[in-house]
This record gives sequence, C-alpha cells and structure tokens, in this order.
Amino acid sequence: MIKVNAIGDACPIPVVKTKNAIKELNGSGDVEVLVDNEIAVQNLTKMANQKGYGIRSEKLEEQKYQVVMTVGEGGEQTPSEAEDPEKETVCVPDSRKHKLVVISSGKMGEGNDELGEVLMKGFIYALTQQDELPDTILFYNGGAVFTCEGSPALEDLKSLEAQGVEILTCGTCLNYYGLSEKLQVGDVTNMYVIAEKMMQADSIIKP
Repeated sequence: MIKVNAIGDACPIPVVKTKNAIKELNGSGDVEVLVDNEIAVQNLTKMANQKGYGIRSEKLEEQKYQVVMTVGEGGEQTPSEAEDPEKETVCVPDSRKHKLVVISSGKMGEGNDELGEVLMKGFIYALTQQDELPDTILFYNGGAVFTCEGSPALEDLKSLEAQGVEILTCGTCLNYYGLSEKLQVGDVTNMYVIAEKMMQADSIIKP
C-alpha cells in the first residue's frame, strides 16, 4: 500500500498526488489518501469511479478523512494520463466559508445589563447546537470574562473547543481586567492575530 498525505492541500493537489501514487504501483495495489475535508473525498471518489478503481472512505476524526483506492491489474494509467497528471481532473468547488464569531462584551444588546448577560450566555449555548459551527470565536474587551474562571459559559465553550472551534482571547484585555491567571479555555492572542482573523473571515458574526 502506498500512503499519501494530502491534509491541507487544495484541489486539485489531492487528486494529482493520488494519480502519481497509482503510477508508482506499476500494476495493482492500494493507495491510502488522507485529506481534511469532504470536498476532497468527493473529488477522489469521482476520479475512482471514472477510472473504475475500487474505493472506500472513512471519517477518522474532525477534519481527517481516509480514502483507500484499490487498483486492479488493468488499472494502471495510460501513457497520456501519466504525462499529464492533472488531465481530466475536475474539482467540486470548495464551498466552505470561514465563519468568525466576535464577542466583545459581557452582555448582548442594549437595555438591561442583567438581561444582556443572560442573552449572551444563551447565544454561546445556541452556538453549540448549530449544524455548522464557527471556525473561530474571538473574545476581547468585556467579552474576555467568558473564557475565564467563574464564567457561566465555560462548559459550552469547552464543548465547542472539543469539536474543533478555535477559542482566542485578547491578552491585553486579560491583563487589563486582571484575568491573566484565570483563563480556562482556549488560547491567548494579540491584536495582530485578531486583525488577521477578521481580514481572512468570509463572515463575521457579532452578537
């Protein structure tokens, strides 16, 4: 079996790497490919079906998929295909969007502060129930309290982190509020990273 690591690779690289691995088989055998998204699995499956290869796939963990192609004796590529590994490679567009949630206050909305705190806690809980989770949640200014000791949202945030959501809290804010030693979930970040995350996001949700 030839193993291919295509984690982090954008289309058509996983398909190209797989085709090159199949050439190395010089006949029959298996090629195992690791990718980090379902789109890559779909593209590899399409290629296998076009070529008549056996294929099976499995989700190993969050953002890690295993695809195994089985090539028979008649499965080697033709010379023309070998010369151009990208030939006939058609990719399904990667429609994944980078969703960023920004929490900059200890309360949600204007009006009654106590109600605002309840609403923000409810919002964070509601995030855990979504079919599509955000990629990153940024906490700064008054929002920094939610990632620290005593926060009513700690369990919800730990649940989100366990599911692959990146939790980042502004270090300057933690220092300002005297919370540097009380961070309980996620990592400390800085304004450069905060600005970078915002610039790279396809959508920013700010309750």
